[in-house]
Amino acid sequence: MKTEDYEELPKSKSQVKREMQALRDLGKELVDLPAGELTKFAFSDSLYDAILLAQHSKREALRRQLQHIGKLLREEDESSIRQTLAQISQPKREEVQIFHEIEQWRDRLLDGDDAAINQFVSKYSDADRQHLRQLLRNARKEQQQEKPPKSTRLLFQYIRDLIS
Repeated sequence: MKTEDYEELPKSKSQVKREMQALRDLGKELVDLPAGELTKFAFSDSLYDAILLAQHSKREALRRQLQHIGKLLREEDESSIRQTLAQISQPKREEVQIFHEIEQWRDRLLDGDDAAINQFVSKYSDADRQHLRQLLRNARKEQQQEKPPKSTRLLFQYIRDLIS
């Protein structure tokens, strides 16, 4: 068989189901967005109304509404919707990445010694070594005495201010 013959074959039932599931998943992502974010999309009024209705539905009604949204998405430009969705979620991913970096530095500084402090100060030249040592000393003391982590929070805020 030639490659042209494969192109003429109809899609398998399994392939059609996978595509519909992908559209339902896309619909679920759209339903999870706040109403203000939905205005950034260029889709039909009927799909917009269906998404708003799904946001206020529960359990079985939500499942049926997601099914309906999946059917409506067949007639929409899926690639532009996915592209807009990616643009909306990109800043959130960057925020999460920065947050993880701050947590890693805080944990490394609390668990480490002078080498960790030196690495941090060399990477972030605006860091005040003396203030950093004081925050670390207070945070470790609070951990040993099993007190609330006030200084650990202050350390986190200090690191966040330097990184941001």
